[in-house]
Amino acid sequence: MITVNLPTRKSTGKIADAPRFRLPGWAMAAALLFIALAVAPVGGSLTRLFFAAGCIGVGWYAWRQSPESHLQAVLALLCFTPFVRRVVDYYAGFDGIGVMLIGPLATMLVPLPRLIPLLDGRSNPLENGRAPLTLVVICIAYAAFIALFKGAWLDAFSSALKWIAPLLYAMILIETGDRKRLLDAAARVFEILLPIMGLYGMYQYVNPPGWDRYWLDFAKTVTAGLPLPYEIRVFSTLNGPASFATFTAIGILIVSFLRPPLLATLAALPAGLALILSQYRTAWLSLALSIAFCCLFSSTRTRSAFILALLFLGGLVAMTIPSFNDALIARLETFSQGTQDGSFQERLQEFVTLWESPQSSLLGVGFTEGDPGAAGTMPVDGMLIACWLTMGIVIGIFCLSAFIWAGAGMALKAFGNPDPGSVVLGGLGCGYLLQMPLANISSGELGFIFWTFVAISSLNRQAP
Repeated sequence: MITVNLPTRKSTGKIADAPRFRLPGWAMAAALLFIALAVAPVGGSLTRLFFAAGCIGVGWYAWRQSPESHLQAVLALLCFTPFVRRVVDYYAGFDGIGVMLIGPLATMLVPLPRLIPLLDGRSNPLENGRAPLTLVVICIAYAAFIALFKGAWLDAFSSALKWIAPLLYAMILIETGDRKRLLDAAARVFEILLPIMGLYGMYQYVNPPGWDRYWLDFAKTVTAGLPLPYEIRVFSTLNGPASFATFTAIGILIVSFLRPPLLATLAALPAGLALILSQYRTAWLSLALSIAFCCLFSSTRTRSAFILALLFLGGLVAMTIPSFNDALIARLETFSQGTQDGSFQERLQEFVTLWESPQSSLLGVGFTEGDPGAAGTMPVDGMLIACWLTMGIVIGIFCLSAFIWAGAGMALKAFGNPDPGSVVLGGLGCGYLLQMPLANISSGELGFIFWTFVAISSLNRQAP
């Protein structure tokens, strides 16, 4: 008897289509970014609205594929939207509000309906790693209420959105994600993003493009140096040296441990050189501490030694380039200054100013104009200052404790399950703990990169 294989049919009666090729989420994000760049010279301010709407479309498309594809899309948008924003501003005029920066936040919130089942009254908001996230959400609601009480409606909305969008996205990942797949997706997309960001960052240091100089003139930020060759602190495609250096340090750590050595080296070398040129010491120390943590475990010890040797070699290469070494030597010398370091003195002065200010009450000032997450404003250094200023001493301590709880939890879980992925997440947790007294990691892109990996670390589900 001859057996004939007939085409399968769906319940609709039509012959089942062959699997269709779909672009990954990061590729759709890249397409949107390229289109926005192409239409910027002629589209003017309408480009901003087109981009914001496109981010929602990219988020919807990527989420239909998988949480991993959506994560890659959000990472790509966060890393390159500030660059596209500067190009658009260069042609259409400076936008102090930063409308285009809302796009990645909207992308994060596309899968928000997945949290609706948690509102059934039977779900415990403190289970499955959600406890520190829930505590911070309560603190955000308090700070927003204080701002609304003072009549700062716009500040309450914009700042609360920057704080809460990363938290909600982390909760979504906890409900839908798979730890191994999400880590692999992050490593793969960073493998693409890092060399682009690194090469552009080195070019920016040598010859800042017109849109970068234009943005520095209008943004009134004091942390990115001067808009002149060899006088700028590299911020590459992101919104400032702190954001760029933090994303780059985390990307280097993930790619170096979770991708093949050759590909990881090709991705990490240009990014590492640009990281050095950012002159952001907090990220340097955070990366060093994360790698040192990975040295404690046999599953990552050999790779840790290789990464340290590679970073040391990259530093030596940078020191041999005459155009680079003056700024680097001056920055490295600050480590020996101790309490005489200018940045250390500024941080101490922030505590003194806040303590002597009439705003240093138990209530805090809420999300007001001085919020460190607002675009173009001088940042408040450290989570302690940010929580104290925004929420007051009592609520601020609760909020800060939740951040410490989340970061320490990442590190401790590595000891119970010392596979490479868990160890790398533990290293990230140690790096976050170091950053908390020195940098504000609560909102926007920095809040996203923190809470996303906190959520991934809390997942118990793993792909087979």
